[in-house]
Amino acid sequence: MVDDWDLESFPPDLVVEQSAEAKELPLLPLRDMVLFPHVAAPLYVGRDRSLRAVEAATGGSQRLAIFTQRDPEVELPSVDELFDVGTEALIGRVWRMPDQTTSVAVQGRRRLRLLKVVQTEPYIVGRVLPLLDTVEEPSISSEALMRAVLTLFEKVVRLSRNISDDAYVMAMNANHPGWLSDLVASNLNLEVLEQQELLETVDPLLRLEKISVLLAKELDVLEMESRIHSQVQQAVDKSQREFFLREQMRVIQTELGEADPGAQEIAELQARIEEAHMPEEVQERAEKELTRLATMPSIAPEASVIRTYIDWLLDLPWAESTEDNLDVRHAEQVLKKNHYGLEKAKERILEYIAVRKLAPESMRSTILCFVGPPGTGKTTLGKSIAEALGRSFVRVSLGGIRDEAEIRGHRRTYVGALPGRILQTMRRAATINPVFMLDEIDKVGTDFRGDPSAALLEALDPEQNSSFSDHYLEVAYDLSKVLFITTANILEPIPPALRDRLEVIDFPSYTEEEKIEIAKRFLVPRQLEQHGLKQLSFPKTTLQHMIRDYTYEAGVRNLEREIANICRKIARVIAEGKPAPRHILVRSLSKYLGPPRFLYGQLEETDQVGLATGLSWTEAGGDTIAVEVSIVPGKGSLLLTGQLGDVMQESAQAALSYTRAHQREIGIERLDFDKVDIHIHVPEGGIPKDGPSAGVTMASALVSALTHNPVARDVAMTGEITLRGRILPVGGLREKVMAAYRAGLKTVILPVKNKSDLAEVPRKVKRKLHFVFVEQMDEVLPVALPSRDKVKGPRGAPRTKNVRSEDNHDQQTEAQ
Repeated sequence: MVDDWDLESFPPDLVVEQSAEAKELPLLPLRDMVLFPHVAAPLYVGRDRSLRAVEAATGGSQRLAIFTQRDPEVELPSVDELFDVGTEALIGRVWRMPDQTTSVAVQGRRRLRLLKVVQTEPYIVGRVLPLLDTVEEPSISSEALMRAVLTLFEKVVRLSRNISDDAYVMAMNANHPGWLSDLVASNLNLEVLEQQELLETVDPLLRLEKISVLLAKELDVLEMESRIHSQVQQAVDKSQREFFLREQMRVIQTELGEADPGAQEIAELQARIEEAHMPEEVQERAEKELTRLATMPSIAPEASVIRTYIDWLLDLPWAESTEDNLDVRHAEQVLKKNHYGLEKAKERILEYIAVRKLAPESMRSTILCFVGPPGTGKTTLGKSIAEALGRSFVRVSLGGIRDEAEIRGHRRTYVGALPGRILQTMRRAATINPVFMLDEIDKVGTDFRGDPSAALLEALDPEQNSSFSDHYLEVAYDLSKVLFITTANILEPIPPALRDRLEVIDFPSYTEEEKIEIAKRFLVPRQLEQHGLKQLSFPKTTLQHMIRDYTYEAGVRNLEREIANICRKIARVIAEGKPAPRHILVRSLSKYLGPPRFLYGQLEETDQVGLATGLSWTEAGGDTIAVEVSIVPGKGSLLLTGQLGDVMQESAQAALSYTRAHQREIGIERLDFDKVDIHIHVPEGGIPKDGPSAGVTMASALVSALTHNPVARDVAMTGEITLRGRILPVGGLREKVMAAYRAGLKTVILPVKNKSDLAEVPRKVKRKLHFVFVEQMDEVLPVALPSRDKVKGPRGAPRTKNVRSEDNHDQQTEAQ
């Protein structure tokens, strides 16, 4: 509302006539605003109908009926979208504005009730009934109420920055309760609904009572704001005063030769710097920062940043180290006590200890990388290495890191900057030669914030990590004495430059016998202790059935979960006071663990046409996959399903091209490929699959479907196929063979060039399986499709089965 309008533009007749007859007036709807009687205000009119209503009123009686919209977003409000009570206004001046709107100065006269809308075009005309304030004789109660409202309004005006003093002067001169209430209400910062409620209150005394309540609330808010402002101002004045007094005190103490608390703190830091045995460059940097801190006021914002930086320099280990226990026999006993199997990894650790014992100064730091499926003991072996060497053990999980600053830290120019995770962990280790494990290095990501794996190149390079640079520290830190051990499930995601710095040690899948031994030595005793059980035992046959029927994994993590599941149920039985079994038998497994989840060694009942079993390798270990092929009449298209990756789709294309090129030799020369559709499906369809090693399996299933010869149900195969039918070697052979062994298969077809990889397969597994090594696809078909007596070679000459097999693998292994 504006109080200083030029009221000379209004007609001198401002007395509201006391007639209460209904009349028709041009109607002007308002948004987010309520006009009170006896109040002058500017209105900005932009809608066409509203402009025409102003023009009609200007050309006639100069009067408008002004009503507020219920919803301000409505462009063309109807009678239901307007409040029932409005104000009759007298038009003063009308100005055309540069933004194509019109400014209208109006003076509120009296309240109106909207009866109905009699016209909507070209402008709204409403039939309205004046609502007159009740005229009463002045009384003591009305006089007291007016004085109370004026007193509250005076305090509000004095505290508020938005209400001018002229508003209070106008309120003082209001000689009627209704006028006073309308003038005060127009100057308060009220919501539209609150203003409309006051406008609809016809009784002046009741309106004054509501105004009194609103003024009291507004006064409380303004007093709170004033109090808060005063406290803030006092705090600022106090801090300035304290700064002045502290400077005076510092000068006086300097003149008297006395030390202040700040100087005592500086002296303590100086003593810690001298005792930290830092390198010369780092000590110079710390003393330089300490000098800056000593000359800086304690309340300066940068003082806390410098103090935090000095604390980091002092907390990092620069010379503290632990003495290595280089007794090879002791280390061997520790490793055997904590782990079963893992002979290759244990041998490499013992070699490291032996070389360090013979040449402690000349030996370079070694960066080990443990690669294997989950649950094979990579992290726990790192702890055992630290125990064997007598070093502290620290671990950092790199899974999901995408910011390069997580490794190298943030620069001190950023608010809340900290060193990277490597230096944070070194401070926690408190020595310069811990066993530092970087877990899940293959899970590091890359985005717009940088490549964390690139930041690891310096830390994991023995030639560079003696002067590791952190963005926060800005001085070189020596990591050359740290024994870094990284872990990963697969090597492929690790960048080649980083992979070149790592010495890879494979953690293979456990055989069934190894799992049973691990369960007897470690898993069962640990779970019995954790569940408070002493007399419970798990026989060997029970563990064997748990491994076969309730777990299907490369490691032993799920096996331990199943053991814990049984222990929890037995603990509950004991806690309830019921008799509990002392031995977990095979027949009771379904009671505790439910029905078997996996079908160990249960193959297809009969050989199937178009269904071949392949071998795959994932980060969770080896697994078997089924490849299904269906031939239906069509137009020569190839349909691939099962979420196959690009490489696997290309293997399917190569298998089809080989089959079409050799259809005469295969025996399907009469088949017209342009009239059939070939559908290749690899369950499970919800799991993405990729890799070239399924080429042989796809070709075998395809030949089986085209020739109607079934594939042997106990034969598994792996290998990459070329367009000419050559079988190329594949990776992960040990894990694939272990998967075939777990699935109960009898024969495994492998590429010839993978023959040397059988040396890593356990001897017992090789005794159970029959291996066939092949170079060409025509060597695969006699084994995969045993119902075919003869297979024709690529040139059409009949040839007998020509395969390379191994029946006595132990003798060949010993001969090698």
